[in-house]
Amino acid sequence: MAYFPAFLKLDNKKILIVGGGYIAYEKLDHLLDFTQDISVIALELSEEMSSRIEKENLHFEKRAYEVGDIKDFAVVIVAVDDIPLQSEIFTESKKYNCLCNSVDSVDYCDFIFPSYIKKDDLTIAISTSGASPAMAKHLKLYLRELIPDGISDFLKEMKELRRTIPKGKDRMKMLDEKAKNYIKSWGK
Repeated sequence: MAYFPAFLKLDNKKILIVGGGYIAYEKLDHLLDFTQDISVIALELSEEMSSRIEKENLHFEKRAYEVGDIKDFAVVIVAVDDIPLQSEIFTESKKYNCLCNSVDSVDYCDFIFPSYIKKDDLTIAISTSGASPAMAKHLKLYLRELIPDGISDFLKEMKELRRTIPKGKDRMKMLDEKAKNYIKSWGK
């Protein structure tokens, strides 16, 4: 089954990462593009993970996961190779209505991490629903090259226009035409 694409607002939502290796670091790196409210529980940390936790002043506990650790979290990322632990945390997450992602175990995931491009307000997510993460990665690289450096300035202008021009069909038409013309200008 395919995953429904959605963008989650992470304001006031605590995130827990269980694990401290390379994959945990990758997930942490991605999450930091969107929130700082991240805690980590792990027996050991890679150098990169340790450095990033310190740099971002994140909460870290050096220990094994314990039942109940997720009760105050909205999202948990299980980045450990221990499949029984992934299953246990996924099952427990249902009790607390906590979204769960178990790395490389789609059976224990409420969501997956898409490949994405982020340039200020622009975020483009790409997913193959797990069929080919490599394809998603290379498509991301291809699309990144198509996006002009000035996209952030254009989006700031569009945001200001949306804020200052009264809602209605005329505004919608004008903004639509402006976006269409901006994209058309990329090939020139």
